Amino acid sequence: MQSLELIDDFGADHVAAVAVTQSGEVVGLHGDVDFHFPLASVTKILTALSILVAVEELTLALHDAAGPNGSTVRHLLSHASGLSQHDRNIALAVPGAKRIYSNAGFEVLGDLLAERSGMGFEEYLTNGVLVPLAMDSTTCAGSAAAAGVSTIGDVAKLLKELLEPTLISYALMEEATSVAFPGLAGVVPGFGRQDPCDWGLGFEIKSSKSPHWTGEDNSERSFGHFGQSGTFVLVDPDAGFGLGLLSDRRFGTWSAEAWPPFCDAVFQELRRRTV
Repeated sequence: MQSLELIDDFGADHVAAVAVTQSGEVVGLHGDVDFHFPLASVTKILTALSILVAVEELTLALHDAAGPNGSTVRHLLSHASGLSQHDRNIALAVPGAKRIYSNAGFEVLGDLLAERSGMGFEEYLTNGVLVPLAMDSTTCAGSAAAAGVSTIGDVAKLLKELLEPTLISYALMEEATSVAFPGLAGVVPGFGRQDPCDWGLGFEIKSSKSPHWTGEDNSERSFGHFGQSGTFVLVDPDAGFGLGLLSDRRFGTWSAEAWPPFCDAVFQELRRRTV
């Protein structure tokens, strides 16, 4: 795909991108396909999938208490627990009052999953998500919020799962990619305050956010996550396509400027190819 070649101008030492259709076909792949990239906060998608698998297995439930007093697994997944960004011992709001992006909340989830399953978080992630999806080049040795490392080939497999879930039911995936606790205002890191700041269960939802890291043509139902290492995973269920970007150039002003037109160019080319 010609549009994927735009990543060559992103100024990264290593960069790769992949486009996947609803059927799971990889229709475009470009860049450093064998390089192992830090996922940063895209790790949260893997953690969310692990939690959702545990929900399906009845290892835990979305309404289980977790985090600060009054918070649940659902609150933590959707950044509505009130926890601060980096300290699990500091609550800045009561649960359900604000959308406060929290790495600490996902680390609490990782610890809870380890406690309930009787195995380490990385072991559960590996057995419950990575092995079934044949994501053999992906690891997460450390924080459940940001320690993932992967290749673009594995991201393609992740996109396929998000488009057509096999690990969890369609109903649970629909719930996870719908707005949890609607109407909450908050901040998208790097893009400022958004009201509402919609989020699902581990997945950021584009909704009406502006400015945003996705393209103008991406539907409001688009969901995914980006990371400070210069990475993102994006699924547009209305268009039926997924797009992944991995790079080693840290997120910054360049990302906010380059990513939206890149997303638009890729999705426009995908639509032309399927007409």
